[in-house]
Amino acid sequence: MTRTRFDHETVLDALALACRAPSVHNTQPWRWLVGDRSVHLMADPARRVPATDPDGRDLLISCGGALHHLEVALAAFGLRARTHLLPNPAEPEHLAAVRVHPHHTDADDIAMVTALTNRRTDRRAYSSWAVPTGHLDLMARRAADLGVIAVPVADAVQRHLFARAAAAAAREQETNPAYTTELAFWAGRGRSTVEGVPVGAVPARRVDVEGVPMRAFPAGSLAPSPTGEHERDSSVLLVLGTADDDGIAWLRAGRAASAVLLTATDLGMATCPMSQPLEVPRHREQIRDAVLDGVGHAQLVVRVGYAPTSAAPVPQSPRRPLAEVFAYLPGMAPTRHRVIGDAPG
Repeated sequence: MTRTRFDHETVLDALALACRAPSVHNTQPWRWLVGDRSVHLMADPARRVPATDPDGRDLLISCGGALHHLEVALAAFGLRARTHLLPNPAEPEHLAAVRVHPHHTDADDIAMVTALTNRRTDRRAYSSWAVPTGHLDLMARRAADLGVIAVPVADAVQRHLFARAAAAAAREQETNPAYTTELAFWAGRGRSTVEGVPVGAVPARRVDVEGVPMRAFPAGSLAPSPTGEHERDSSVLLVLGTADDDGIAWLRAGRAASAVLLTATDLGMATCPMSQPLEVPRHREQIRDAVLDGVGHAQLVVRVGYAPTSAAPVPQSPRRPLAEVFAYLPGMAPTRHRVIGDAPG
């Protein structure tokens, strides 16, 4: 399928899918502005969680994931995105400008957008099934296509060092009253919420994966996975790294995280983005040194593996109504069937 026009219904459908991206504490810290032939991603600084994310890195990684989700959605609709990151240095909240070109939708595009609708953050224990090396290689290639390395925590020494740093980061955050208050505000919400982490998506008891703690939310009702009492969790931790440590690098890391998550979902795996091990600077450096050989900057950890076949599905986390997160640029009347413009050739 190839489209040559960027119409109102297409852009709304694509934005709705883009907003399915995961974000820190499900804050959904993005806004979208729709122009005649473009879509603009804006940061929403009011949704930054300062105790968790003091430098705004998690916020931009979250927005980068939404940006990649938009690119995936557009490709499925027959439109190729041409993306310019941080296009206006004088306006740091303007994170990306996306223009579209005609694109022939192929099977990979359909597979990725299907994965987008099926992806869930699964914070439970996974099964003992090993992740094939070929799957890890594919995820690493797709991250590399976006300028990011995806390095598995491969051996026992790395795993020990990673687990020690992750546990120390968790303890440091959990003794900070500002962090615990912030987490309590965003987590453990009921069914009627449109933001934050719902109680039904949080395990009823804290999960420790081979010594690596998952973030401890204040409330949860999700039943544990039906793994055997002594079954080993064979999930793999992928550390996403970038050469630089600035806004563009953070956005690239978010795009790559989205690519890894959607690829893993398409391959039938469960996934969970993990930012907590990297939210305390000195422990982030320890993980960088252990896993990335001290080169570059660790930006996010993505856990991938296989959920037990009898595990109950994870409920879909809520999203804010689309009308709350997008607006038209001046002169763009929101007429339902209006054609926004010919896609540039």
